[in-house]
Amino acid sequence: MKKLSLYVKIFSRTESTMIENFNPSLLSGKKWKEIFAERKRELIIVMEQGEIEKLWEVEDAGAGLRIRDGERFHYRYVTSLDGRKISEMIRDVESGEWKRIERESSYRCEVRKPFNSVEIARKIDILKSADSFISRYGSIVSFRKVVYKESLREIEVINSEGVHVYDIQPQVVFYVQVAVSDPERGMETGYEPVGRSGGFEVIEEISPENIAKIAVERALKNLKSDWAPAGRMPVVISSEAGGTIIHEAVGHGLEGDLVFNNLSVYAGKLGEQVASEKVTIIDDATLPCYRGSFAYDDEGIPSSRSVLIEKGVLKGYMSDLFYAEKLGVEPTGNGRRESYRFMPVVRMSNTFMLPGKDSVDDIVSSVDYGLFVKKMGGGEVNTVSGDFVFEVLEAHLIKNGRIAEPVRGATLIGNGPEILKKVDMVGNDLGFAIGTCGKEGQGVPVTDGMPTIRVPELTVGGRVK
Repeated sequence: MKKLSLYVKIFSRTESTMIENFNPSLLSGKKWKEIFAERKRELIIVMEQGEIEKLWEVEDAGAGLRIRDGERFHYRYVTSLDGRKISEMIRDVESGEWKRIERESSYRCEVRKPFNSVEIARKIDILKSADSFISRYGSIVSFRKVVYKESLREIEVINSEGVHVYDIQPQVVFYVQVAVSDPERGMETGYEPVGRSGGFEVIEEISPENIAKIAVERALKNLKSDWAPAGRMPVVISSEAGGTIIHEAVGHGLEGDLVFNNLSVYAGKLGEQVASEKVTIIDDATLPCYRGSFAYDDEGIPSSRSVLIEKGVLKGYMSDLFYAEKLGVEPTGNGRRESYRFMPVVRMSNTFMLPGKDSVDDIVSSVDYGLFVKKMGGGEVNTVSGDFVFEVLEAHLIKNGRIAEPVRGATLIGNGPEILKKVDMVGNDLGFAIGTCGKEGQGVPVTDGMPTIRVPELTVGGRVK
């Protein structure tokens, strides 16, 4: 098996790097054709209740053929990198000259400790360390789970326009999930993940015990807390909360496929004021070693930094090759797919709001009574209307300009565009969170982020006293 490079970089080769016995001239002809080849290796170790429940090593490899026929795409794939099998997929082949075109990407992510340089026993020790820490809390922790996941993805894109790119995308994730129980107060859960692009050095730079502590303490805090009040009130969303609200309530609505098909509240609003002038939102796949970063997207387009909203004005949308053409814009490198088994769709990478000038202390002290959101959970959004409902994993009341007692069971209910227009304070901090974004049955790694912000009035779901 070919040894992988220690760096994500551009490969200058005159022949395919992954596919053997394949003649690129087969892609010539009147119809646009594309081969997407992928090899992916994963190691997943799951520890539950102090025991290894899963140790899964898997390798998957294959290639997909996409042929454009007018406004339609035909897609087939094979679970092989044998060029002869790939050639068998190609239909309507016409003779012609195939000319290679290089696409340059400036993205780099150094891997200082490759996954295969570390014994599995060392990786298991990381899980044991976190699990042992959790066990110190005693029987109040009714469930504990620690997960380590590494993946090494190679992709190669060759199309009939002569594009030929190759990329290596290493990813590592570590997370802790716990449940704590009390006969009188019920059960609460805690969850804390870390991860990014890179090698095992990502894990060595964190403290497994600290990740475990955050998860357990969050669960215990909620278990001991009173229920959040319901009603409309000022809400401060911390940079620690992660950018879930940016990703879900705003980001999806700025994806070009939804915009073109009028499934986005932002369709037809380029150049319009869609948010407070304090709000600038970016999608940037070039951030070094972030979870949503890459050198090339899954159509061979170099990664880029896209300004979506600038000082409240809608500046652009994210797009892949097809929807860039439909929208009359340049592709932004947001064509992504879970694997060679799928066609690419428009997806976010690292999406975040730029920090402002307000201090966090000033933002909190400006609120007499409201909710301080420290950590967001999942949620649902209607991209056509912008309406959303989000779970809050950790929150506190704000009383007389100070963060007060914790509360549990809060939800945020509102409308993405309306919230963006209401934001009147933006912190000078910036925090990120990792995730896996689902769309059309596919999941891809992403990062989202935001500074601390104040929304003067937002509906909070809780319990009415």
